[in-house]
Amino acid sequence: MAKRLAWETDKRLLWKAVYQAGWKGLRSVQKHKKRLKKGEFFPPFLYISIINSCNLRCQGCWVDVSAKQTKIDIAALNRTVNEAKAMGNAFFGILGGEPFLHKELLDFLEGQPDAYFQVFTNGHFITDEVAKRLRKMGNVTPLISVEGSEIVSDERRGRADVLNQTMQGIQNCLNNKVLTGVCTSICRTNIDDLLHQRWVDALIEMGVMYCWFHVYRPMGPEPMPELALNPEQLRRVRQFVVDTRATKPIVVIDAYHDGAGQALCPAATGFTHHVGPAGDIEPCPIIQLATESIYDERPLKETFNNSEFLRDFRELAAEHTRGCVVLERPDLLVELAKKHNARDTTQRKTSIAELEATVPRRSQYVPGGEIPERSWAVRFAKWIAFNDFGTYTQHFKAENWVDPENVATQPPAGKLQLPVVTKDR
Repeated sequence: MAKRLAWETDKRLLWKAVYQAGWKGLRSVQKHKKRLKKGEFFPPFLYISIINSCNLRCQGCWVDVSAKQTKIDIAALNRTVNEAKAMGNAFFGILGGEPFLHKELLDFLEGQPDAYFQVFTNGHFITDEVAKRLRKMGNVTPLISVEGSEIVSDERRGRADVLNQTMQGIQNCLNNKVLTGVCTSICRTNIDDLLHQRWVDALIEMGVMYCWFHVYRPMGPEPMPELALNPEQLRRVRQFVVDTRATKPIVVIDAYHDGAGQALCPAATGFTHHVGPAGDIEPCPIIQLATESIYDERPLKETFNNSEFLRDFRELAAEHTRGCVVLERPDLLVELAKKHNARDTTQRKTSIAELEATVPRRSQYVPGGEIPERSWAVRFAKWIAFNDFGTYTQHFKAENWVDPENVATQPPAGKLQLPVVTKDR
């Protein structure tokens, strides 16, 4: 990996990534730890969905991509990022919809030279001209999604010729030596094609510097649970990530486990929260409920520190599972929304009904089946910068965990019934 960084990168861009995302990002985590000790809170990393519109229609998408366009204007974006930077933040995730459909995106990124941005994109709008501008900025890494072979990509993304356009976007970035990543939402139709060493080798050969294997989460108005992975496949993904980290010269991102292989949720630990395209402040991108907004009159510092909704979410999620509370206990989110009178942040206004219809299933939490990191460097890095920050030590109670695979058919009196999930679902 060191050899690849030395020979294949633009050193100015590499330095910006190391300093702004690495060093300053690490400092933001340390400030987060200090705040927690004082009983204060502000997430060290923010996801910001800047627009809802998208040119694709992906299976299982939870964003209102075909609804009336909603976006965060550049003034609000700058204000939000500047307030977060004042708290020590330096690294931001930019999402959509498709972020490059936001006409002010490049101007916004260019106007924040002391911050670093990871832009989640399908790559279709990254022309050679755009890639040249990204290289000139130096503070942006595009994370471009590839969802399978040509046939699978067209099926997964709801359009024709998706893969070729995506690969061209990747190549435009690589031709201009932009630090580029490739991500995949692993599901049943692409797991055999992309969760494979030959795919990783192909990425390395192309010049891609990092990859990210998300796990498909059946959410939204058309969740398509038949695409979700079973427990054996979830373990297969985790083992593949650990092995690839230890054996291949490419960075593999993982946001759901600490160095010992213990499961965690970045939203439950407070590592990150999400801002939606209408400015709503949500626990994470797939939980479309909120009680606060970036447009509220009080400063963002006060909003995050004083939000009872977000605080109750973190504690409620951490009390019941180390995994994804959305997948395992959607009933808890329904109760939380009712308790705080949280608003539905979707345009379709069906997020509560979608949660009520969600069939609980296993997520990354597998008691007794933890797979620790093989790489000492990854274990050390996670020990310093990515762990539960004491959240589960303080709140998690093993007796509260309900295994979605072994839910009783008759729930306790007064409890919302959880449907039984069989192992092959």
